[in-house]
Amino acid sequence: MVTVPYALTRVGVLMTPEPGNDLEAEGVLNPATGHTPDGQLYLLPRLVASGNVSRVGLAAVEVKDGVPVGVRREGVVLAPDAGWERGKNNAGVEDPRVTWIPSLRTHVMTYVAYGPLGPKPALAVSPDLRNWERLGPLHFEYQPDLDTDLNLFPNKDTVFFPEPVPGPDGEPSYAMLHRPMWDLGWFREGEGVHLPAGVTDDRPGIWVSFVPVELVTRDVRNLVHLRNHRLVAMSEYPFEELKIGAGPAPLRVPEGWLVIHHGVTGEQPQGFDPTTQKVSYAAGALLLDASDVTRVIARTPEPLLVPETDEERIGTVGNVVFPTAIEEVDGVRYVFYGMADAAIGVARLARTP
Repeated sequence: MVTVPYALTRVGVLMTPEPGNDLEAEGVLNPATGHTPDGQLYLLPRLVASGNVSRVGLAAVEVKDGVPVGVRREGVVLAPDAGWERGKNNAGVEDPRVTWIPSLRTHVMTYVAYGPLGPKPALAVSPDLRNWERLGPLHFEYQPDLDTDLNLFPNKDTVFFPEPVPGPDGEPSYAMLHRPMWDLGWFREGEGVHLPAGVTDDRPGIWVSFVPVELVTRDVRNLVHLRNHRLVAMSEYPFEELKIGAGPAPLRVPEGWLVIHHGVTGEQPQGFDPTTQKVSYAAGALLLDASDVTRVIARTPEPLLVPETDEERIGTVGNVVFPTAIEEVDGVRYVFYGMADAAIGVARLARTP
């Protein structure tokens, strides 16, 4: 039997809200990461201002003895400036995930635009982490066998693989994990849950969609036009009882693709306000087949990291560890994660014997 031979060991708190900084009044959390052309490691944290308005910041990671220990802020790189990133009473660009794709020589940021119809996934690209070009909301091509339009649904936890993979149609493709949410009652009272054909579990799970390499090589803007949608994984174990979602960009390892994900338990009322939830977020892991990323070959029956420290248990939403990025520093891999929707922690990722 294939197992997931990886473990997480917490290192410490990397970033907390800056006193007196209005842009961070409600927390810093769920960061992306990347390297600028000069090799400097950067954090791109979600900064939450008063009124739950989120922006994406930029902060250089300070390393001591090979370990990330702090940050140096350099401002904001993405704000909810586009009309579709704002509603009448809400706004935000949230939970960025950044994947450096060498074949495109660009950083690809997927993020959640909190616009007029709630959370919708969007994409931006940058050569240097500082200057981002919006490519717009993601578009999921109609797929008759699903008997629905994936564009109808709120969607989160979107992240691209760092290199092309085989697509279901045999074409080399760029692939993106995502997590649709099927309850349209959030927007329209009484509308309720609409499940795609063949799906019987209404809990949010991890899906994958693809874009042929040929189309993206022709025009990087084609990254937003996704097709060949497949369900990858649903909740299976107790720590994932409510839902699961992808975290950092998948990491190529000898066994396949390692996906660090979150699993949620507890009580979750309807709506998008996380402060109303009585939940616990833990980190687990999946291994996907390198030759077919729609196929899970192993997963962790127990979480790799659960909320234990004060920073993870007490915050805007208590009892949350929410992994969103992986980086290597001096030969050691580190996972960066949100802590209780208020701060950012770091844990060491290591292969187990």
